Amino acid sequence: MMYKIQFEKAGEPSEVLSAKEVEIPKPAAGEVLVRVKACPINPSDTMFVRGLYGLKPEFPNASVGFEGAGEIAELGQGTSIALGTKVMFSNRGTWAEYVVVSERAVVPVPAHWDFEIACQSFVNPFTAWALLYEANLQEGDWLLLTAGGSTFAQLVIQLAQSRGIKTIATLRRDDQVAQLKALGVTATINTEEQKIHQAVHELTEGKGVKACFEAVGGETGTQALKALAEGGQMWVYGLLSLQNPVLDSSLMIFKSLKVHGFWLTHWMAQSSSEAKKEMRHDLFELLGSEALKVEVEARYSPAEIKEAVMHAERRGRKGKVLIKF
Repeated sequence: MMYKIQFEKAGEPSEVLSAKEVEIPKPAAGEVLVRVKACPINPSDTMFVRGLYGLKPEFPNASVGFEGAGEIAELGQGTSIALGTKVMFSNRGTWAEYVVVSERAVVPVPAHWDFEIACQSFVNPFTAWALLYEANLQEGDWLLLTAGGSTFAQLVIQLAQSRGIKTIATLRRDDQVAQLKALGVTATINTEEQKIHQAVHELTEGKGVKACFEAVGGETGTQALKALAEGGQMWVYGLLSLQNPVLDSSLMIFKSLKVHGFWLTHWMAQSSSEAKKEMRHDLFELLGSEALKVEVEARYSPAEIKEAVMHAERRGRKGKVLIKF
């Protein structure tokens, strides 16, 4: 038997999630059984539990979690990976002690990698790299990041700095400013005290930012659109406020602005094999050398899942919250 985190109806994660004891699954042909060691709690996970994600839960016992890391525990027929191989993987239902995954969905990682690094090495790093690839920003360009204290934004800041791209991160509190400065952010905006578009106007000498990666929506997303330079582009990859931004048609017409939706699943399916190969090479090298840092703030057991998801959505976090098996 094993523990698996499940829910029987969509709702607030702290209310509907629980750890259930279930049978350990068996891998079929082409599949492997992963003994899971660690999983991060991402916004996509909690949105999925609320029924607000692009994929919908399958009830009555819906699984949750989209990425994790562990080691190969059992092989299905026709698989070639070695038992005991340390892997990261993306799959629906990763928050469990054992998970059956297609062999094609597991990525071996260096033996010296900690599981806490490996379990965070897919969703946020891949999204950060892919968005910078799509934005095609050049040295000296300005990039605005809403939800600037998030793990995703921290990764973008580090990647951008290495390329000479200037970043502005929005925050609701100042207690993360020092951390972001250490990672290389150019400037921060406290949205409780400043209007985003006005602060960006001052920071960029009236030019605005060439691109924005937007994850909040509502008033933050509305203001972020106003902060774009002529011909600027916004990539929307989240909706933390659960409120849609207002798109100003006049701004979009006369400043020739573009707004794109971004979902890593689609990007992975549609991007070229060369781009994905380059991404994996870059990220594995940076994560392996710890030139690209992923922080952990707290670790919880499956039995503590309610406390874990509440912590994951707490304001001012400085690192990822993990479930450890």
